[in-house]
Amino acid sequence: MRFWQNKNKALLIVICVFAAPIWPLQAQEVPDYKVDPFWPKVPLPNAWLIQGVPTMTTDNRDHVWAISRSADLRPDESMATYDPPRGDCCVAAPDILEFDTQGNLINAWGGSGHHPLWPARPQTVIVDSEFNVWVSALGQGEGLSKFTREGEFLWDFPHRGPRPEPGETPIPRNYQDNQETEILKNGIFNFALDEDAREIYILDNGKRVIVYDMDNGEYKRGWGGRGKPLSEIDNGPTPSYEWDGGPPPDMDGFAPAVHCVMLSNDGLVYVCERGMNRIQVFTKAGQHVSEFMVAPNTPARGPICGRPGSDEWPMCGSTYNIAFSHDEEQKWVFIADGTNHRVWIHERLTGEHVGQFSSPGRNAGQLYWIDGIATDSLGNLYTGEVLTGKRVQKFVLQQ
Repeated sequence: MRFWQNKNKALLIVICVFAAPIWPLQAQEVPDYKVDPFWPKVPLPNAWLIQGVPTMTTDNRDHVWAISRSADLRPDESMATYDPPRGDCCVAAPDILEFDTQGNLINAWGGSGHHPLWPARPQTVIVDSEFNVWVSALGQGEGLSKFTREGEFLWDFPHRGPRPEPGETPIPRNYQDNQETEILKNGIFNFALDEDAREIYILDNGKRVIVYDMDNGEYKRGWGGRGKPLSEIDNGPTPSYEWDGGPPPDMDGFAPAVHCVMLSNDGLVYVCERGMNRIQVFTKAGQHVSEFMVAPNTPARGPICGRPGSDEWPMCGSTYNIAFSHDEEQKWVFIADGTNHRVWIHERLTGEHVGQFSSPGRNAGQLYWIDGIATDSLGNLYTGEVLTGKRVQKFVLQQ
């Protein structure tokens, strides 16, 4: 009897050994990250202070490029700018910062006076395979320009509208003309480059994706939410909704703010739709493929949102920006959520939510109003924060 008990126990143990790892192994596939509190290396030279970081990108050398919006500098941060200085710190860092993988600042340029077309508040930066640096901004008369790695002006995207004259009332922030493709009057919020096809995918201030030739600026095609033709997109405000703790009501078109566009290795176009807590996925021709919600119960738009700097709670929407995992299949998509102050991890092709990391806060490894996000070829992840977050962080992939 004792023999069979032992034998059965041994059999049970064998079964457990082979069966138990099934779920843990699946769980371990989801990437895990740990902050590197010593990246980037500080202090920066010249009493520079990093400001709001709306976007980040990595280049072919795994160098990290970030926008640091110098216009965000507050009086209590700028004592070194007075004459005579009121203190030894600080002045705003240049608008474009390049860091190596160890966190050394190796390049910095841009800002007021850098070039006549330099934007007051740059929004998006991308570095192409030839190390040209593309910078865009939103606002009347803003556009998209290309520079060398050292900041020398190369080319301006030829669809820039005129800047307002002194004393002239600027175009309203919510101005839209989703059928216009020749003059982008209110600038370019976000964009993506397809270097193989030599195309630029652009989000302006509307409810659409528009595609141009990246060498001569020729318009090629465009579409709205769920593949709607440009001719069918309305130019009025997106209807609000009464937030009751649940997700926003479904709608076919894009609900601004349409906040990011990114191309995957398998030729799909991912669009962040903050006004719906949604990611929509398209073919490069604009055919709607799929969509998925991210933190769907987050307030997405309407009176509850307020404006940054106001006394109201201004945070709305969960899909600020995205980055793909470093594997060839890009199995995971990381979503920067500046409202909930964290990064969501979803399976890219199914849209399934599988994990998250970080928490709201100001300490290393926490996030406050994350907006920028990027990955490198080793799987490390970089984040940038706006409003009063004003920092970049590196999260190291744990093997």
